[in-house]
Amino acid sequence: MPVGGPTGGHVLRRAIRGQRRRVVTASLLGTVHQGCEALVPVVIGAAIDTAVATGSSQALLRWLLVLAGLFLVLSNCYRTSARLAEGAGEHAAHRLRMELGARVLDPRGGADANRLPGALTSIATNDARRVGSVATVLAYGVAATSALVISSVALLRISVPLGLLVLLGIPPLLWLGHRISRPLERRSETEQERAAHASGVAADLVAGLRVLKGMGAESAAVARYRTTSQDSLAAALRAARSRAGHEGAVLSLTGIFIAVIGIVGACLAMRGSISIGDLVAAVGLAQFLLGPFQLLTYVNAEFAQGRASARRIAEVLESPAAVEGGESAVSDASAGHLRLSEVRLGSLRGVDLDIRPGELIAVVTADPAAAADLLLCLARERDPADGLIELDGVPLTELAPDGLRRAVLVAHHDADLFETSLLDNVRAGARADGAPVDRALAASAADEVARLLPGGGDTVLAERGRSLSGGQRQRVALARALAADSSVLVLHDPTTAVDTVTESRIAARLREVRHGRTTVLITTSPALLAVTDRVVVLDGGTVTADGHHSELVAGDERYRAAVLA
Repeated sequence: MPVGGPTGGHVLRRAIRGQRRRVVTASLLGTVHQGCEALVPVVIGAAIDTAVATGSSQALLRWLLVLAGLFLVLSNCYRTSARLAEGAGEHAAHRLRMELGARVLDPRGGADANRLPGALTSIATNDARRVGSVATVLAYGVAATSALVISSVALLRISVPLGLLVLLGIPPLLWLGHRISRPLERRSETEQERAAHASGVAADLVAGLRVLKGMGAESAAVARYRTTSQDSLAAALRAARSRAGHEGAVLSLTGIFIAVIGIVGACLAMRGSISIGDLVAAVGLAQFLLGPFQLLTYVNAEFAQGRASARRIAEVLESPAAVEGGESAVSDASAGHLRLSEVRLGSLRGVDLDIRPGELIAVVTADPAAAADLLLCLARERDPADGLIELDGVPLTELAPDGLRRAVLVAHHDADLFETSLLDNVRAGARADGAPVDRALAASAADEVARLLPGGGDTVLAERGRSLSGGQRQRVALARALAADSSVLVLHDPTTAVDTVTESRIAARLREVRHGRTTVLITTSPALLAVTDRVVVLDGGTVTADGHHSELVAGDERYRAAVLA
């Protein structure tokens, strides 16, 4: 899906166009339903004049049969119309959720910039639902407008003054209702923004609950969430007050309008301009008009909230990509030759690095920011501000991001696990055969973790793998990265939570399982550094040393302090 372009109005129109058939059919059936309801007081008035006033039983029976037919048609039309309208809303919301999901998962990234995961979840649920509701209420709005037109025609047939009163009075009422909805639209947008932010903060705190408890920072976290929640509550209350004021004002206007119609009709009846049956029909139509007006009030409010939500959805859909998408495919037989030339980004100050195919290389840096920037470049989550990174002689900017990430896998040390079995977590990126999975489990010592679980590898893990210890989670995440068997594997501190004995076993097995494949370790672990072909030292954002681990330990005091401290 191309990034950029849609606005709130585009999002609304696209949601409605996608459900055009359902909306049109629901509108037609809703019009028939409202038309039948509008005819009920007309039929009752006619029955009074032609049957009750004359005492004709046959005429009364005929009109009762007509009423029964009207109720049969309107009830069936209402049921079918409501089902289609609600279906249109649900399908429109589902389509928006799919578009948002595709944008968030777009390999080029950018949709999650400056947005908490909880905020994105709120946009994909609450905002998508509100925009989908516009497709639903549009059919209701068409039916309500049709009811007003039918009622006006019926009143014109009864009395021209009454019909003109309705026809001339409806447009100003609708205009006033639209004007009154403006504050509701603004406050609804603020309400959704605050609610999304509160959801994001809550998800963030839950994710870090164990860390917060360990630091004894629960009170500060609770205070932060309380402030955020109170802001969200205040915005919700303002929106609720605006909604109540909007509905109350519109109902008051329509109530006055209907009372005027009743008074004018009574005056006409007293003068003999209309019959008693016509008066009953006019009053019945006036009371019936309250329903369409209330429905239009509801439709107007839903449109106001839908427009606010559509703008928030458009902001996500039009988020600029973090990297530009290349078009060249990555060969499945990639040699895994990486070369960095004068790469500059953040803390990196002109990094030159040639990583040969099949090499097991380590990068040591005492600056966490430099390590993070290097990972961003290699994963192509960000493109260098200057310089060039090549895979097998092809610049990364010319390669399709999704294909590139299958060839160059960057495994962060804090990678999350899924709420599924241990084996399914490891198989997530593996090829079809089971051999890489078995080797990956053994190399990462995750097979020992599986043996300790009650159901073995089929044991379902808790959310984000919280049922495992930190070291166990790290081993399973390492197994998942190894099982992918990518041409280039970049591991960032893969054993920081593992005991030294297990770390030594992993180091020895890692070299074996990655034999012939390019592997980059960003770490300061002596056990891992000892099994590498060579070590590159980054200091001040540039390469300052390159050699074997034992040579650097013996001859470089700063290196020795960084890895043996």
